[in-house]
Amino acid sequence: MGNLSEIDVSPVVHEITEIVRAEKCVVSLEERLGNLGFRFDPKVVEKVLKRCFKVPHLALRFFNWVKVREGFHHTSEIYNTMLSIAGEAKEFGLMEELVKEMEMNSSEKSIKTWTILVSQYGKAKLIGKALLVFDNMKKCGCEPDVSAYKIMIRSLCNAGKGDIALEFYKEVVQKEMLLDLNLYKMVMNCAARLGDVDVVHSVANDMIKISQIPEHDVYVYMLKSFCASGRIKEALELIRDLKSKEVSIDDDYFKTLVEGLCRAGRISDALEIVDIMKRRDLVDEKVHGFIISGHLRKNDLSKALVLFQEMKESGYLPLASTYTELMQCLFKLNEYQKGCELYDEMLQGGVQPDSVAITAMVAGHVRQNHISEAWKAFESMKDYGIRTTWKSYSVFIKELCRVSRTDEIFKVLNKMQDSKIAIGDEIFHWVISCMEKRGEMDNVEKVKQLQRISNETCRRQELHVELNHNQIEQEKMNSVLVKPPSKAYSEQDLKEICKILSSSTNWCFVQEALEKCAVQFTPELILEILRKCEMNGNTALQFFSWVGKQAGYHHSTETYNMAIKIAGRGKDFKHMRNLFFEMRRKRYIISPDTWTIMIMQYGRAGLTEIALRVFGEMKGNGCNPTGSTYKYLVILLCGRKGRKVDDAVKIFQEMIHAGYIPDKELIETYLGCLSEVSKLQAARSCIDSLCKVGFTRPLSYSLYVQALCRAGRLEEALALLDEVEEDRPKLDQYIYGSVVHGLLRRGQTGEALAKVESMKQVGVYPTVHVYTSLIVHFFKEKQIERALETFAEMQEQGCEPTVVTYSALIRGYVNVGKVIEAWNVFNHMKTKGPYPDFKTYSMFISCLCKVGKSEKALQLISEMLDSGIVPSNINFRTIFFGLNREGKQDLARSVLHKKSALISSRKFLN
Repeated sequence: MGNLSEIDVSPVVHEITEIVRAEKCVVSLEERLGNLGFRFDPKVVEKVLKRCFKVPHLALRFFNWVKVREGFHHTSEIYNTMLSIAGEAKEFGLMEELVKEMEMNSSEKSIKTWTILVSQYGKAKLIGKALLVFDNMKKCGCEPDVSAYKIMIRSLCNAGKGDIALEFYKEVVQKEMLLDLNLYKMVMNCAARLGDVDVVHSVANDMIKISQIPEHDVYVYMLKSFCASGRIKEALELIRDLKSKEVSIDDDYFKTLVEGLCRAGRISDALEIVDIMKRRDLVDEKVHGFIISGHLRKNDLSKALVLFQEMKESGYLPLASTYTELMQCLFKLNEYQKGCELYDEMLQGGVQPDSVAITAMVAGHVRQNHISEAWKAFESMKDYGIRTTWKSYSVFIKELCRVSRTDEIFKVLNKMQDSKIAIGDEIFHWVISCMEKRGEMDNVEKVKQLQRISNETCRRQELHVELNHNQIEQEKMNSVLVKPPSKAYSEQDLKEICKILSSSTNWCFVQEALEKCAVQFTPELILEILRKCEMNGNTALQFFSWVGKQAGYHHSTETYNMAIKIAGRGKDFKHMRNLFFEMRRKRYIISPDTWTIMIMQYGRAGLTEIALRVFGEMKGNGCNPTGSTYKYLVILLCGRKGRKVDDAVKIFQEMIHAGYIPDKELIETYLGCLSEVSKLQAARSCIDSLCKVGFTRPLSYSLYVQALCRAGRLEEALALLDEVEEDRPKLDQYIYGSVVHGLLRRGQTGEALAKVESMKQVGVYPTVHVYTSLIVHFFKEKQIERALETFAEMQEQGCEPTVVTYSALIRGYVNVGKVIEAWNVFNHMKTKGPYPDFKTYSMFISCLCKVGKSEKALQLISEMLDSGIVPSNINFRTIFFGLNREGKQDLARSVLHKKSALISSRKFLN
């Protein structure tokens, strides 16, 4: 193969890797490799193995095949790679065989080889084997380096072998090796747990003298080590020692000590420290949280709640963790309603819930058998931008097992699979045990089959990963209706095809390049390619048509759904229908999602008459609408473009009768539309329906009040409040933001501000909604300083600005002539987040054109396209008229060309 330093071997590596990883072929792997005619160089073999890191069975098969090739010998580097692969797969027997093979072949075991062995055994907590390897390394004359020592110490600490870890640490010190900060902290914690105060001080001295870590930080770590291990006496002695050395005791020390005392149940001592902190003005919500947590550890809920109330009355906003601990305690004591009220209070106070808080709510709802409420809470994680973790799913399933809700357990398991989260044998064991106790043996078999499929999927995941691989984040789904693809394809293949599709706007050139590539197409790969390239609809649809004609490949329902979606988004409705008829002709399954996608695409274009016709066709063909079908159709019928309110009312009622529960997005849109067009009787009917399907009375009324306020019907909204008596305080918390918004729109600023202050008096602080309404109002009144003061107060209170808040700032700045400041806010959004959405771009374009900055607005069109946001006809029209008004006719004509080019690029051109 020539000199590898001069030759690019990546094409060869890629070709071999594809053969190794392609399991389902008629011709055997060995025969296909033999037919290549390559000379297998060790460097190439090593690179191929690294790319097979996640398919160890295939890596071993290739490893064994290549070693018997004439003239080929495995190098130490190849053995090292194979040892890492075996270790990650927990194939420890194979690791031992590989070591023996290295010895038989006189292959040198380098420091890297020994370190890999120590690391793999250590990670698996096979400490005996790790120690034996480390000892053998020394006996073989291979002196362990700092990496080997670090791995050994970390493994011992993680396995709870602190005493042995300290012996290794002493060796490190003698050899004058430097450790990283985390490892020093681990050793210090081990020493503290063992009660070896001298070693804790010794480690601290090493951190200061050898690693030059600041004294203040080191002393805080010492204090945390003592507190975390329950060594309060030693912690207090350390504080006294520091005082004698005249070390300044700041809030870091105090907070650490308070937390440690509370964990140890010594709350009275902690309160003495808090009194000192109060005199120095060092107490904050975190300190209050420690004390509340301490009371809860002692099962003293009443004291915790008293302190919680005092904390709020003193102007402190509790942390999400404090709310969560209280909620969990209330749910545990069967105080379900109080726990829910606490969660509502947290949201109304502008405290952003985290995954732990929401998961606690899910558990609380399930224990009361309020399953629909549990699902609403669980799904709300997406609204807060929280990624649902394995832990959240596992809690949900565990609680469902407690109440024996088999049907719901299957729903959660399926959702985990759809989200590409490995379920794991632990969860399967809970579920199987639960079903066996209930005698549901048919369901047990279904779960066991699901377990087999799940384990096989995990085993076969084929990611393009190097030995020091980084996890590649999956792109978020851009539609709830087109299912995310499985990862049964190569990332390299995906990148290669996407690169080809974006290389030219001329399909002939693209097709020529596609026919030269050697990628094996699967429906999963095609689905992700279409998803990545959907902005360029013409090329994506040409590719869809071309790949469907390739030998050995067949589309799936999901790939057709995606193609239909792309055609519809490009308003190429003729081709969208052709694809649908093609599906039917070729006998593909026409799923409810297929129909729903077509309904959505017509509706978004304002063609609601046709959307309704397709909905009728769907039912006429025996396909029952899903909750998503009903939701999106009602939302589209309520929209300004193509609004059909009577049909929306009819379909909403049909949805309720079919047993589907509307979500918050649908209810807000529906009630907002009814309030705008004075269909108040239908709105009242909606509220009654919500109460019947499980929505609380305050929540149902609050949604209606919000809709009336937004529609400018403040009197009707306030009159509605008189109907609610027993739940009035809770309702006030829900709706006061909407009332403030309504008052500000009416110009009743004094009443609005009085409402805000009155709510503060009862412990309810302004939400992001309230702050944003105030900012909009002050800018409108040209009270710029008050608007900016409100924004500053919002941030000080820990209330995170949303896209709407930043959009209000941008609009406000432009309207008062501060265009540079508006751009600064816009650029801040792009760099720090939240990223501007379609509404933000459209608003900014409109504002810039109004003040004679249409050329700047034109730049935003390109930015939108680069960000994957499709500009609307109105965006183009606004800039076109703006440029003409400013006498820039040539630029105005270029806008028409841009618009025409965008339309062409999104339609299927035969």
